[in-house]
Amino acid sequence: MTDVKIRVRDLYKIFGSNTTEAQKLLNAGHSKDEVFAKTGQVVGVNKVSFDVNAGEIYVLMGLSGSGKSTLIRLINRLVEPTSGAINIDGENIAALPQAELVKWRRKRVAMVFQSFALMPHRNVLDNAAFGLEMAGTERKVREKRAMEVLGQVGLHTYAAKYPHQLSGGMQQRVGLARALAVDPDILLMDEAFSALDPLKRIEMQTLMLSLQREQKRTILFVSHDLEEALRIGNRIAIMEGGQLVQEGTAHQIITQPANAYVHKFFEGIDTSRYLTAADLLDPVLNGHSYNGGPRVPWSTPLPEAMQIVLSINEPVGVFDAADQLMGSISARSLLVKMSQEARHV
Repeated sequence: MTDVKIRVRDLYKIFGSNTTEAQKLLNAGHSKDEVFAKTGQVVGVNKVSFDVNAGEIYVLMGLSGSGKSTLIRLINRLVEPTSGAINIDGENIAALPQAELVKWRRKRVAMVFQSFALMPHRNVLDNAAFGLEMAGTERKVREKRAMEVLGQVGLHTYAAKYPHQLSGGMQQRVGLARALAVDPDILLMDEAFSALDPLKRIEMQTLMLSLQREQKRTILFVSHDLEEALRIGNRIAIMEGGQLVQEGTAHQIITQPANAYVHKFFEGIDTSRYLTAADLLDPVLNGHSYNGGPRVPWSTPLPEAMQIVLSINEPVGVFDAADQLMGSISARSLLVKMSQEARHV
């Protein structure tokens, strides 16, 4: 059974003084723009529900103004919800009194921002240890822990340097180390790598994935970049107008986009590498030409399926999890599907 770490139900955030009327309009089916026109209230998040499993990277995507950054801030109540439930390990964080919330934040959750948010008058070691200092950890203990996490992000030799002496990528590593130093259950990352140049961005993604393989934290990661989401996310949730319009694995999002808004994210991206054998079936053959020859499971990745299909002169059977024939792949269907995905036809 999957262990659900975060469970969000019917979560709203409306900015303004007349939230009751605005929420009534939302529930009646009005859009955020219509609500603003009628009430002057700004809708940040509109009746969002989702689960995040323990140890997964869950990516929130959307265009500017879609509500993704507001949503991640609702999780640790940097933004107060208008209504709804945020259950973490069965505890409704949305209902915690302020004093208990502060204690919970210090022990359970950490956040990494786009802007690095380092203190310029503190060196790297003190920046990395800052969260522990705020929690009352004594100096020797917090400095030892800070050095450990600086080692994890490859910056232990820079402990005495100051932020202005570091590159952007190195500053973001310090921000990540500061978050990891408190050993949080949950890591919230809001456009954490978007201020970096493309090469540094990929470097930070690689570092995060490497740490995640070892530490298995629950990570909510906000991004507007589909390539980034596809690379790092176990699952992806796409937001539009304050609503969650689709969630799923990279494969599900790409092969079954919910609407034109979701599909638009794929422009300029070759999504063929996310295909599996089940996506490559030849509709002309419909399995009838399979005669007991080569076969592959439905989940076989494209590169492996392609190698098999192009090495022989007969259709390859595709079988589902119950070992039932789904259909056949031919060289024709393989090339047609790859071409369609590469061009997003």
